[in-house]
Amino acid sequence: MSAATAIKARVVNGVDVAAFADTVAKIKANAEVAKFNLRASNRWLGGAKNRTTIKEFSGALGEHRDGVQAFIADNGEHEVLLGYDEAPNPLEWLLHALVGCMTTSTVYHAASRGIAIEAIDSQIEGDLDLRGFFALASEARKGFEAVRVRMRIKTAADAETIKSLTAMSPVFDVVSRALPLSLIVETY
Repeated sequence: MSAATAIKARVVNGVDVAAFADTVAKIKANAEVAKFNLRASNRWLGGAKNRTTIKEFSGALGEHRDGVQAFIADNGEHEVLLGYDEAPNPLEWLLHALVGCMTTSTVYHAASRGIAIEAIDSQIEGDLDLRGFFALASEARKGFEAVRVRMRIKTAADAETIKSLTAMSPVFDVVSRALPLSLIVETY
């Protein structure tokens, strides 16, 4: 095997499998390596608009991103919800975070098992009843009543195997324990 082939073999789905395995080994050797504290700050900008700044975080026994430009994300509301449609609303960001984390988790865990993925495309939607937010109906939740995710994943692996990898997502874990969430995975 040539050096180029050996390097290529270490990367599956764009993930360095050796680095993934090394990270897992470090966590097995010292559980403190796995402890992370993610932080964000938010500032109201008036009306429905506010801005979140994400910069430093701790994890793997250290602080990270010191001196690096922060990530900025604005929250807004649609005009029908009394905003100016300047940015996604927080529930739309939640959908973005959920489907993004599910995608990344699927890719990483598939790579660690040597499962090649050629493509992933997803649709996500959440049902909201504003009567809960406005305290007009006690039976209505304030947030999503249900979330549906449909992922189409081009891979030789079967749908159940991929679905189990998708469920490794930290955001999936957070959200699915708090509200009904259905997941459909199709392989092709």
